[in-house]
Amino acid sequence: MHRGRGQRLSEIVRLLHSGVTRVEDLAVAVKISESTVRRDLASLEAEGAIARTYGGAQPFAPFRETLLHDRMSVEVEAKTRIGAAAAELVEDGSTIFVDAGTTTAHLVECLRGRTDLIVLTRGLEIALALADSPIEVIVVGGAVSSSSHGMTGAVSQLVLERFAVDIAFLGCDAVHPERGVGEPTIEEAATKEVAARNARRSVVLAHAAKLTAGAVPAWAPLPLGWTLVTDESSEARLQPYRDAGVELIAAGARLQER
Repeated sequence: MHRGRGQRLSEIVRLLHSGVTRVEDLAVAVKISESTVRRDLASLEAEGAIARTYGGAQPFAPFRETLLHDRMSVEVEAKTRIGAAAAELVEDGSTIFVDAGTTTAHLVECLRGRTDLIVLTRGLEIALALADSPIEVIVVGGAVSSSSHGMTGAVSQLVLERFAVDIAFLGCDAVHPERGVGEPTIEEAATKEVAARNARRSVVLAHAAKLTAGAVPAWAPLPLGWTLVTDESSEARLQPYRDAGVELIAAGARLQER
């Protein structure tokens, strides 16, 4: 159920970007009632993905992904805490997938001294960070993204389909309790979806700012019962994740138990 609504919200955002902006037109295009469209638009506005207008809505400016080098200096303290909290989930003897990204880079820094681990990664920086450690590192191939330095595409997905990992640690540009993780391209989203599908547990690393989805163009749905490691402490922003069955792990301030 959650996945179906998440796909519908993504379709509404896509239609808005294509110029379909009136409630009645969206209802026809998505094959739902106008009252459902209005509720969905209210949800998307609360996330910061769209702006409501009289009789419809409009998308915000197209999403622009920043370069990896520029993201390295953003929210460093939060990313360090999130990486450390995520590292505590890794048991000796595990096989894990570590995504490309700046938050996952802090995770692998906490793992460098570990032994008896196998790490699959699509991130060039992640592989280099572990290259001189005792950890066995397997790099999935594919086309390299100039912004994330992560590998995507058919080759990456083929390799990931061949491995069953204990935990898939995923970075993201945005995160949503029903739609999963938001990415700049469909190729990035599809690769992460495959990684999550072939893991016993999916763990998303996201600092508080990423809980406001914005106009991210592509989404990777996640298996039910996934885990979010975050420094967000606002119960109002965390409650939708609890309602969707997402496990929450605090990085910093303790999350209130419910």
